[in-house]
Order: sequence, then C-alpha cells, then structure tokens
Amino acid sequence: MELRHLRYFLAVAEEGHFGRAAERLNIVQPALSMQIKALEAELGGALFVRTSRRVELTDAGVLFQTEARRTLEQAEHARLTAERAMRGETGRVRVGFAGNAIFSGKLIADLRLFHQRFPDAELMIEEVGPQDQVEAIRAGQLDIGYTPANGHIADPTIVARRIGDWDILVAMTDDHALTQHENVTLDMLAGLPLVLYDAHDAHEHLFITLTRKLGEQCHVAYRSGSTLSILAMAATGLGLALIPAPLRQVHIPGLVYRPLNEPDLTANLLLISRRQEPGAAVNAYLNLVARTE
Repeated sequence: MELRHLRYFLAVAEEGHFGRAAERLNIVQPALSMQIKALEAELGGALFVRTSRRVELTDAGVLFQTEARRTLEQAEHARLTAERAMRGETGRVRVGFAGNAIFSGKLIADLRLFHQRFPDAELMIEEVGPQDQVEAIRAGQLDIGYTPANGHIADPTIVARRIGDWDILVAMTDDHALTQHENVTLDMLAGLPLVLYDAHDAHEHLFITLTRKLGEQCHVAYRSGSTLSILAMAATGLGLALIPAPLRQVHIPGLVYRPLNEPDLTANLLLISRRQEPGAAVNAYLNLVARTE
C-alpha cells in the first residue's frame, strides 16, 4: 500500500464515480479501477459497492476513509515539517555575546530580525566572554558568537566577519577635572588611574598604545570583564574607564563620557561561527544577518 493508493481511494469515495475520480486524478479509468481492486485485494475485502450508476462505500470502506484521510494529513505534515527544517524555519540557534555587544545595537537588531522572520526557530542567548566563545563553538555549546577581536579567533574551523567599529570613550565622575574638556587626549591620562577590560587582543592593543605613549605614566588601576563593573568603578571615582562608544547610552548617575581623541584606537565587534556549519537554522541566521550588513 502506498500513499497514492489512499489518494485514489479517497477520490473515488468523494466522487462516488470511477470516471469522475479518474478525471480528477488525471489518470485513465481502467488504471484507477485496477489500483482500487489491488488495494481491496491487499486488504482482503471490498471497500466499495459498485452499481451501474455509482459506487458506495461499504462499512469497512467508511472506516478506511477516516484513517486514509488521517494518514495523508500526517504525511503532508511530515513533508512540511522536513521542508521547514531544511529552510531553517525550525531548529535551534545558540548565540553567545560579549557584554558590550548588547549595547552596540547590532546584536539585538540581528536577533529581532531572525525571530520575526523565523518565529518557530528556537533562540538561545547567553553572555560568554570573548576568550571562551571560540572553544564553546568548537565544543558545540554555541553556534554563533558576537565578540571583540582576540587571538582565539585565529582558528581554521572558525570564520569571522567584522560587523562594527567604534571610537573609544573615557568615562569619569561628573566632578572630574577632565569634564571641562570636550575631548580627552592620551596625554591628559598620564599618571591618572585607569580602568580597562580584562586583557584580550582588542584591549591589549589599547594597553600597548597607552604604555607606548605614556610610558611609566600609564597607570592601570583596575581591570574587569564586566561592563557594569567597569562603569561602576568609574562612577565611584576609582579610575577613568576606557570603553566603546556605544556605552554612551548607559546612564549611570554621576557618570559622564568624553571622546578619546586618538584615531588609532577603536573598539570592534566580530560575528564568529563554524566554517562548516551543518545546521539549517544557523545558516538561515547567518544568511539573514549578512544581508543587513
């Protein structure tokens, strides 16, 4: 028994006539009659009572009609389910992000666009440090990462796309002497306590530039991997925090921001993923966000 046999049976049952059913199915009547007889032979009894004018269902035929409809409906559901999975409309996408990525606007825009376009796909979102994202992707714990550039990305199994560059800001208390300047230069930071992110390549470039230009006058008082901790330390007056420009939108009482006038220093954001990605939903995410860049 094949699905086509069920379709042939239902057509005859609904039309009550072999000729009209054959025309509806776009096959010749003798072929249809032969298929129905073969089906009845397989089942071991008649499904139709045939008269000169029409055919009617037997009691067994009535029961078989209900089950045949359910079977075809389930088969169609299975087909649609598989097709949607292959298009990435269902499935799961696990996204990791470094803390700053959420303030850039790009991460949220990408997640919202994917959720709107593929509402039945499952999105799992987790904050993961820049140094840990590559290993998490390689281990199958993440599918996509939003991270600043760092040495861990130099992995042949990982592909990275640069999706953002921003200037550096100096965050300080609203009563700090440097607030009188519209822009802060590196020379102004000499000898002052600084708050930096935990070292990874993007911010190590910042540290190297600071030490090259300020020498022994470069005073890094604190480091932290948490954006809110860095801003809290700056607002408390423990040091001047050097942060990406998108953090300007974070309002903390008593904290103000000034641009750092140093064109060579920028903050960046990369989107990283597996070079060979088997997941249809993950590929759908990557293709969708690539069209918005």
